[in-house]
Amino acid sequence: MSVLSNLNVGESGILVGLDLPESVQNHLMHMGFVPDALVTVLRRAPAGDPTVYGVDGMEIALRRETAAAIRMQPVQAEQAEIQQIEATQ
Repeated sequence: MSVLSNLNVGESGILVGLDLPESVQNHLMHMGFVPDALVTVLRRAPAGDPTVYGVDGMEIALRRETAAAIRMQPVQAEQAEIQQIEATQ
């Protein structure tokens, strides 16, 4: 198990849980950060913070502090592609 902030640009993972205050959890969940969601690291700011993540067709920038509280299960590139295809069908 890992956290979102540990994934590198181009890597994906399956969201396992949010270790954040309830108000922040609710806000993120409304944007697609729900259990079993596929999250992909798209790009980082030049200084490394914030990072832009792709989830449910949206691009969302999160600070490292927030991303470090999101538990992830890393997936291989092939698994991520299959899950993205299944999600669009």
